[in-house]
Amino acid sequence: MNTASPPSATAAQAVHTGTTSIKNLPVNLFGSVMGLAGLSLAWRLSGQYYGVGGALGEAIGALAGLVFVVLTLGYLTKWARHPGAVKAEFNHPIASNFFGTVTIAVLLLSAVATPHNEWLGQALWILGSLLTVLLAGFVVLRLLSGNQDALNAVPAWLIPGVATLDIAVTGAHMPMAWAAEFNLFALAVGAVLALVFFTRIFSRLVHEAPLAKGMVPSLMVLIAPFEVGFLAYTNVFGEIDRFAGVLFYFGLFLFVVLSFKVFRRDVPFAPSWWAISFPIAALSNAALKYAHAQESSVLTVIAAAILLFLTVVLTVLMVKTLISLFSGKLLAN
Repeated sequence: MNTASPPSATAAQAVHTGTTSIKNLPVNLFGSVMGLAGLSLAWRLSGQYYGVGGALGEAIGALAGLVFVVLTLGYLTKWARHPGAVKAEFNHPIASNFFGTVTIAVLLLSAVATPHNEWLGQALWILGSLLTVLLAGFVVLRLLSGNQDALNAVPAWLIPGVATLDIAVTGAHMPMAWAAEFNLFALAVGAVLALVFFTRIFSRLVHEAPLAKGMVPSLMVLIAPFEVGFLAYTNVFGEIDRFAGVLFYFGLFLFVVLSFKVFRRDVPFAPSWWAISFPIAALSNAALKYAHAQESSVLTVIAAAILLFLTVVLTVLMVKTLISLFSGKLLAN
């Protein structure tokens, strides 16, 4: 029995035949916005805590917004011209999870925008929160219909659940009277979904056939529940306690372990590589917050190393994606 391959991954890895079409724009490219926005927030934290990189963070945030606009226009065009392709992607048991990258991108952009325009930040957060809850509900409802292929329990399953956690990550300082309870609701939903999905996915990875090479980068998503959970928990409860430290340290441990499986020369570049960007960005933000709270020079060095690593990785992914786009391979049949 073979795990179904998401249409977006298949299109991304297809042999270039000289014909390109917006029909082949994969939804998982929105992962690039997640990564860039997360990197922007990490450099902003670095600027706040250590006085280094604040301006760079704002520039990267602007780039994230631009990329989101371009991808949104592109995907809306795909929807208008090829609705069947979008429907197939949304109904696919694996590819559909990547629609969570769109809602997470909106939530993260709300955090990027808020210091510059509070109204825009609040509007993006409300929109992103609504879409995130709806998507999480849809995914859970579909899973509970039964008869799911066990091999489809892949790391991408976590994206809709982790997306719910991002409501609390980005909405802690929202001024609306209902925001505090809604953030607590989002934390509850995201934490339990992440726990259930992580357990099932881990079991599948241990007992079933290995993931196809094109899906190997998505293994890094496994660290997201712990690092995003750290950020959500500390934002909602307003303190970095021992439990928060447990979340951070296990995510860090998992990052080191998974790096040996993900960063391999035999895994070719594809849009699916953007799956690594936001989990590492979440780790970077969590490391900066934890190091600052603990006032530890060792943790500060670790946080700085992760931030620099993330910056290099996203730069490489951006370059490779642009080369793939302009060579015609990215949207090839």
